[in-house]
Amino acid sequence: MTKAANEMSFEEALGELETIVNKLEQGEVSLDDAVKAYERGTELKQHCQKRLDDAKMRVDEIRAEKGAPEATGTEDFDESML
Repeated sequence: MTKAANEMSFEEALGELETIVNKLEQGEVSLDDAVKAYERGTELKQHCQKRLDDAKMRVDEIRAEKGAPEATGTEDFDESML
């Protein structure tokens, strides 16, 4: 049984997402399976983005408490980097 994305660590979700992307790129799946994989990949991508957003918010809060400027140079998760 597939684990719900919101129950996965960032690393678990990213690893599964990488596996899905690799299978889709290699064309090793039927059309129906590709659609299911795309749906799962979308769910995993959203989970990863939320985890990254939460981490950035925590870092910004810590920096604000210390009187440091807001972190710069952060970007949204880009699945094309997989």
